[in-house]
Amino acid sequence: MASSGASGFLGRSSSSNSNMRGLVQFIADLRNARARELEEKRINKELANIRQKFKDGNLSGYHKKKYVCKLLYIYILGWNVDFGHLEAVNLISATKYSEKQIGYLAMTLFLHEKHELLHLVVNSIRKDLLDHNELFNCLALHAIANVGGREMGEALSGEVHRLLISPTSKAFVKKKAALTLLRLYRKHPDIVQPQWAERIISLMDDVDLGVALSVTSLVMALAQDNLEQYKGAYVKAAARLKRILIDGEYSGDYLYYKVPCPWIQVKLLRLLQYFPPSDDSHVRDMIRESLQKILNLALETNKNVQQNNAQNAVLFEAINLIIHLDTEQALMKQISSRLGRFIQSRETNVRYLGLEAMTHLAARTDTLDPIKQHQDIILGSLKDRDISVRRKGLDLLYSMCDSSNAQAIVGELLHYLQNADFAIREEMVLKIAILTEKYATDVQWYVNISLRLIAMAGDHVSDEVWQRVTQIVTNNEELQVYAARNILQYVNQDHCHETLVKIGAYILGEFGHLIAEEKGCSPIEQFLALQGKLAACSSSTRGMILSCFVKFVNLFPEIKPQLVNVFHVYSHTLDSELQQRACEYLTLASLPTDDLLRTVCDEMPPFPERESALLSRLHQKHANTSDKRTWVVGGKDANADAAELKMAKTNSLRRTFSTAGNGHANGNANGKANGTNGHSAANDLVGLDMNNLGPAEAKALKAPPNLASAAHLSPGWEKGFNRLMVKSDGVLFEDGQIQVGVRSEYRGQMACLILYFTNKTPALVSSFTTTLDLDETEKANLSWDVKGLPDTTIPQGGQAQQVIMFEAKKVFEKNPTIRISYLAGALQALTLKLPVAIHKFMDPAELSADDFFKRWKQIGGAPREAQRIFGLAGPKDGERELTEGFVKSVLEGFRWGLLVGVDPNQKNFVGASVVHTSEGGKFGCLLRLEPNYSSQMVRLTIRATDDTLPPVLLKMMEERLSVGVSIRPEKYEPPTQSEISDSFRNIMVR
Repeated sequence: MASSGASGFLGRSSSSNSNMRGLVQFIADLRNARARELEEKRINKELANIRQKFKDGNLSGYHKKKYVCKLLYIYILGWNVDFGHLEAVNLISATKYSEKQIGYLAMTLFLHEKHELLHLVVNSIRKDLLDHNELFNCLALHAIANVGGREMGEALSGEVHRLLISPTSKAFVKKKAALTLLRLYRKHPDIVQPQWAERIISLMDDVDLGVALSVTSLVMALAQDNLEQYKGAYVKAAARLKRILIDGEYSGDYLYYKVPCPWIQVKLLRLLQYFPPSDDSHVRDMIRESLQKILNLALETNKNVQQNNAQNAVLFEAINLIIHLDTEQALMKQISSRLGRFIQSRETNVRYLGLEAMTHLAARTDTLDPIKQHQDIILGSLKDRDISVRRKGLDLLYSMCDSSNAQAIVGELLHYLQNADFAIREEMVLKIAILTEKYATDVQWYVNISLRLIAMAGDHVSDEVWQRVTQIVTNNEELQVYAARNILQYVNQDHCHETLVKIGAYILGEFGHLIAEEKGCSPIEQFLALQGKLAACSSSTRGMILSCFVKFVNLFPEIKPQLVNVFHVYSHTLDSELQQRACEYLTLASLPTDDLLRTVCDEMPPFPERESALLSRLHQKHANTSDKRTWVVGGKDANADAAELKMAKTNSLRRTFSTAGNGHANGNANGKANGTNGHSAANDLVGLDMNNLGPAEAKALKAPPNLASAAHLSPGWEKGFNRLMVKSDGVLFEDGQIQVGVRSEYRGQMACLILYFTNKTPALVSSFTTTLDLDETEKANLSWDVKGLPDTTIPQGGQAQQVIMFEAKKVFEKNPTIRISYLAGALQALTLKLPVAIHKFMDPAELSADDFFKRWKQIGGAPREAQRIFGLAGPKDGERELTEGFVKSVLEGFRWGLLVGVDPNQKNFVGASVVHTSEGGKFGCLLRLEPNYSSQMVRLTIRATDDTLPPVLLKMMEERLSVGVSIRPEKYEPPTQSEISDSFRNIMVR
């Protein structure tokens, strides 16, 4: 089938006409050309010849291929090729592999995703995707991944997905299909359909590790933006990791220097970090066992460089997962000691990874003491010869800083700032400014550090930094005098950075009068200090100084002539903005009364308390550079702050491939801040963040369907469920492919449910997955812990089991559901309701007649009573009825303790029980059922010590009793031929 693919790129075969000697000669001529002019002459001659050949037409497939190859070679050399594109595209529809290959190669080189010729090849690509030749499939997948735009993606993504999930696709085709979908998703996220999630996740169990690796890469990208939709990948990743590390399920081809398939290990460990830690003890045990194995393997010695690199890649991802889980204290102690050794390693890569992992640890841990032990070494990393290590050292110092070591760390950072690389100076300035503000216990220290920082690195100080300083000084009276005195000293210096002049203009204009009586701070000295800087400043700074001077007119009348003279001078400047300011200020100063001047120059009110613009600026510098991070650089406080986490939220690598539309949206984020607090006007509109409502975000507001919920129950679920509501063991569901059995045991508020899954198909069932779900309103009332998961593969006639522990915390009304999916040729899925209800947590009680009526009266009526009169539901066809035996069996199935001889009417049923809950405690329940068999009606009354319990029990019992019992024996009817065909339609017998 694929024999035609044996010919190589040049189509060489045994035929004397197939080696394209003309192409070989043409390449040789170009290589032998000694001057560019000779090369250009030869190329122009060949282009003229090819143009003429294409114009004449009637070319064979071989000649078309040869001429397109020449055009490709010319194009690769950098010359412009403006014809022949259509002929190249036509080669795609050829039947020979060598011709088709050249056509696809030409298409990916000559065309881009918005090229008009792409419309012509969509059908040809679809035909190759549907072809049974795997090589044709791969050529089409390459083309879609390289030049596929939105239109091509929307038209062909379904076929790509089909190749990915088809049980007949070869492993190498599945790998390419997964990576093609990944590429399309990164360009246009909405191309991947939500309903594909379950099927894609199931492929993480593929026998071929290469397929599993490619699919895991795809799931990683999808899960970053759709956590809820891809939550099933969490258990898959944990189980696959355990099978590789503990069970040794991998082929020898994937053992890389004694490390089993390190690439998929790293991806699985990274994927687990995207989700919150699992509540299921079985899953936690699997992850813990795998992580311990990784840590143990890392202790082995005698490694070569390649083994060392592979081992470290897995080890550091495992360390990040341990930190993310934040529950494995034994593992945390192990990694804390190891990280101390890593940051002192001789290898640059190990030092870098050690510092990054320690930064992650600082973001999660409750105490920074283990990290502070290495403070001197971390400070030393700022002098490392590698800038990436220096940058990571800076991140770690920023994250490990608290009130106890802030002054020491800030002092060291300032000392290092003088010699720091220009590439990281702005980031250093931001972090020093944030730490100074966050941990300042002394107002003078804050002012000294802030001004010293700006004096040392003024060129690298963003507007947000000095604006934040003026905001804090304005809002804190105890800072104002000290800040005014200090800024005047800086402004008086001969070499004063312009940013300090801006701060000086603002602070002296607002608070200069507070120091006017001090020596060296008189009004005229303040004026002369600022006037001396006017000539050398930019236009915006001059405007600030003029604004300061008009405030001086109001505050210091004694220097008004000098101030008015400055306004006169600048009223004739060529700068229109400065000229307008000077004219307006001159008019204000020249008015006969000072009333308007005082109103205009009134003291600035305190700034409203807002989040620091410095944090937003800092996190912008880290955004859009890597896969999604589940933590931000900063201490535990920063990671607990929802606002800061939102600022640092990255949009994953797919944004790199965004179209111009997204680029426009991101452009505003990197622009200068608007206003004194660095907030854009859009953010000030009633607190609405208008800039984040892009198309992707708006689409994300629509939640994908939860297929494991009660809204998606499978047909035929009721029969087994209703039976097991009054029994502890039995078959919950059965069809032609699978049987689901249940055994249960209840003790107090705890329940143990064992599910048995039997494969009835004539073939192996793979990627067997179960997902539990419960309505959000009930999750606080009922919890579960999965103690054992079923095997992912079940042989023909085999059985797997799952153990689940339930705990009734409070009274609950809705039942949990389970989603069962598996591969039996195609993906099969069931959603069933589990027979776990509040009455299962009841224990029968024994009461005497006196005790019963005494408690009946104590409980009283509503709201602790529920009563209802009802009969048989459905049509009155006489085939079902209420009988004494049926009513008694239902009451016993609902775990009521029936009290004989209590009710005066012997036909009535009286019962008592105790409901157990862990948080609500125990509730006493009493029942009285009064049947009328002649009219087939029942009056049911339930009272309980908790007012939420009676209506819940009443509703469940009414549903069961109103069904009645059949008066005819049930006949067994064998399945019809069509039912058998439907059951086995997706099974592939090999």
